[in-house]
Amino acid sequence: MMKETVLSRSVRMICVAGMAMSAHAAFAQDAAPADTVQKVQITGSRLMSPSAESPTPLQILTSADIAASGVVNLQDLLQKNPTLGTPTLSRTNSNFLTSGGGVSTVNLRNLGDSRTLVLVNGRRFVSGVPGDTAVDLNTIPVDFIERVELLTGGASATYGSDAVAGVVNIILKKNFEGVTVDGSVGKSDRGDDYKKKLAITFGTTSADGGSNIMGHFGYSKQGSVMSKDRPNLGAAVDQYSLSEAVTGDVRDIFKTTAPFYSSFAPQGRFFYGSGKTAGNFTYDKNGNVIPFDTNGANGAATGFNRSEYRTIAVPTERYLFATNGNLKLNEKHSAFFEGTYASTKVDTNIEPFPLDSANVYQGTGGVLPGETLVNGVKVRNPLIPDYLWNRMTDTDEDGLKDYHFTRRLSEFGPRHSTVNRGTLRLATGLKGTLPFTEDWNYEAFMSYGRTTESQSSTGQVNVMSMRNALAAIPNPDGGVMCADAQARAEGCVPINIFGLNTISPEALKYVTAPGSLETAITQKIAGATISGELPWGLPAGNIGVAGGFEWRSEDSSSVADPLTQAGLNAGNAIPPTYGSFIVREEFVETQVPLLKDQKFAKNLDFRASFRHGDYSTVGITKSWNYGFEWAPISDIKFRGTKAVSTRAPNINELYSPPTQDFPSGIVDPCEGVTATSNDPRSIACRAAPGVNANIAANGGVFTLTQADIQGISGYNRGNPDLKAERGKSGTVGVVITPTSIPMLSKFTFTADYFNIRIEDAIVSTPRQFTLQQCYGGGNPVYCQFITRRPTAEGSASAGSIKYSDTGVSNSGGLGTRGVDLTASWADKVGPGRLSAKLSYTYLKTLWNVPLPGEAADESAGEVESPRNKAVLNLAYKWGAFGINTTTSYTGRVKLDDQFLNTYDNPELAPKIGAYVSTDFQLTYDVKKNYQFYFGMDNAFDKKAPPIVSGLPGNTTGTETDASAYDPIGRRYYLGLRVSL
Repeated sequence: MMKETVLSRSVRMICVAGMAMSAHAAFAQDAAPADTVQKVQITGSRLMSPSAESPTPLQILTSADIAASGVVNLQDLLQKNPTLGTPTLSRTNSNFLTSGGGVSTVNLRNLGDSRTLVLVNGRRFVSGVPGDTAVDLNTIPVDFIERVELLTGGASATYGSDAVAGVVNIILKKNFEGVTVDGSVGKSDRGDDYKKKLAITFGTTSADGGSNIMGHFGYSKQGSVMSKDRPNLGAAVDQYSLSEAVTGDVRDIFKTTAPFYSSFAPQGRFFYGSGKTAGNFTYDKNGNVIPFDTNGANGAATGFNRSEYRTIAVPTERYLFATNGNLKLNEKHSAFFEGTYASTKVDTNIEPFPLDSANVYQGTGGVLPGETLVNGVKVRNPLIPDYLWNRMTDTDEDGLKDYHFTRRLSEFGPRHSTVNRGTLRLATGLKGTLPFTEDWNYEAFMSYGRTTESQSSTGQVNVMSMRNALAAIPNPDGGVMCADAQARAEGCVPINIFGLNTISPEALKYVTAPGSLETAITQKIAGATISGELPWGLPAGNIGVAGGFEWRSEDSSSVADPLTQAGLNAGNAIPPTYGSFIVREEFVETQVPLLKDQKFAKNLDFRASFRHGDYSTVGITKSWNYGFEWAPISDIKFRGTKAVSTRAPNINELYSPPTQDFPSGIVDPCEGVTATSNDPRSIACRAAPGVNANIAANGGVFTLTQADIQGISGYNRGNPDLKAERGKSGTVGVVITPTSIPMLSKFTFTADYFNIRIEDAIVSTPRQFTLQQCYGGGNPVYCQFITRRPTAEGSASAGSIKYSDTGVSNSGGLGTRGVDLTASWADKVGPGRLSAKLSYTYLKTLWNVPLPGEAADESAGEVESPRNKAVLNLAYKWGAFGINTTTSYTGRVKLDDQFLNTYDNPELAPKIGAYVSTDFQLTYDVKKNYQFYFGMDNAFDKKAPPIVSGLPGNTTGTETDASAYDPIGRRYYLGLRVSL
């Protein structure tokens, strides 16, 4: 069985940082002898110390906490901690991404995944996101984790770049003896989101205890959750008209606005004429010509319900293997190794492709001819119905009748992607005591990590083939053929887009464009550290010193198929991205004991560290921090730190070429502008020729259609001229452990103030901010990011936004301030033992300055950044029975004040009430080594608030913010743990 060392007892002491007592005490083993003294290393320091307490705010999640949660992915547990913000990538917010589907990342303080450094056993782990540094938590087996340490505040001086917001250090199990098996199954209250898990952990130790090896095999599978199966999240509709200002509760949007279906219908929508004489029509299910109607105001809606196909939670399947070991070479030296391999399969699914003729005929704005010149003679496309032919005119003055269309390509089926990811990480090294010393230790290591991704997708269109297939002429034998002879020789088949299910299998095969994406990330690291105590000391103790170096190489590539790269699959144009960098760093750290066992100074220690880095991309970087720990008496300790951290730009930020995106939730400030309105916004809007054309065509008011709202595209750009950002952070806190008061001896309390300010923060300029500044904000420099249509194109109106771009730059800054509180208590109550832990974070401010010199945009109190977050853990163990509860609280928030121009009066922004969710787990120990458990997540089936499409914070396809709220609902699971 696995013996508990002094390290384990020290970790228990970190209750001052918030570690909860666990109800799984039945699996704890006897402690080591009391006279054993072992120095340990904690997150945030390279020094070995008999004390496991940290001068920096540190919260701990143990293996027992993981077991009590029933999670199969560590992200699901971490997200309940109030220090964590909403992750960029998760199983419930990545279904619509062109890459990264199903990846699970972590985001401390809402400062961004790239500013949260994830470590495994105190060392960097290879990224799971191409071009980024964010680690995919799918690759970490939860049953192999001993504990997770969350350190907030800058830690770059200790660990290097990216630790601006803090560190998540995942400590894997070691010195394990025996075999443990954990298996569980579960599903949601509605019969979906099924999950299966099997985990086997095994290990053995040599007779002398000096060498050991252990391994872990894990398998998990999580099923999908479809949008159509969650009526509370708007499954019957997929778009809302948001042109009118909405105040009060966000739910009032449902009362004041009308639902809309997508204007891209499977039977097609066809346009003829131009200007005020333009007309359009569609078909009913019987093939009859009828007017188009997205919201059913004049009868049954003729649009398309995209939510029928969308996925709230993507299905994920994982195979995990991990191992580590230690080989004793002699009494002073040993070798160690770590290995991890993860294979992850993810499937994403969204609605069939919405094809606009503008995707095919970009040079003409979507206008395509209905006839072809053959030997100088106009030949009509025989597939065009008479109703449309008789109304067509020559709108582009080429002598040929024209039309344009939009159509949902339902015959293609949904757009589906299958993603296979593999992550390998190996680390090995030597550690021990330096020759001729007893107190100086060393560690030297090398590690290699590689993540590969292979993605195949269906449902896209080959634009060139579609253009050939749309140009049809009569065949001499009485049929229809493609007009271009070369295309016919290459297998061209005419395509009939007029009506429901009219595309033949042969035409479908000809115009389909299978997609692919291949990515690779490689990380190589070598480093060494020595630590010990100087031969001379102070009256309070010896001075501790650590120093070392680290060399790191990172490279990344992301390459889509040729059609996707060229934007010829009617979707996002995604050029390839390549990049690499090398960094060499040296660091030093010291701990100076100033006072010990003095009046009003039980102890007073000073800590400091410094790191020098040399990047092949941005040159020299410098990071440092210092802090103190002062305990006037044994029951009270004060702590504080001040740090300067750095973050070098990642490969995507430096080298990403313009990549096409289709952003949602954008509100056009020009909507409603009239020909005579004279405010700054109206004047700036009318400077665009297309806006004036729109106003003239719509009775003097700038008007947008549903197609205009849904049809905004844009490009995301990297910037090779970026420089490293610098984060300045400070923390001040108190730890109260009243052990001298008998009735409070089992109680601990911590309070920590944090202040993080990032200079020259690397950000992408927010699209909505860009629009507000360009139109009425008095900053025309932002207008370079906006492209409006000068004339109508396809189904889009003149003056509507065609491209809303965003670029990466060193902004004017980013920062946050707030307070963390934790309280924990455990003692015998009645016949059993009760433990309780409360963690609470108050967010005073979270701000960013998009460009230097601009005013700060405040986000605290808005969606994804609540001012108040808390989690309460309660556990009671009585004999063989145990119960654990976790209650998560997310405070009231409002929508982004950029929405509907409410930044001058934030109280006008729509509100979202507080959100409370509770999880339960019941355990029963059949014997000492056998435990059954049953759990319920979101036990009271708390519904996610309705944040519908078009609102800021909406996660496409979920009609809520699936990053901040639970979109799935009540879930059950049942499992068995066995230790042998």
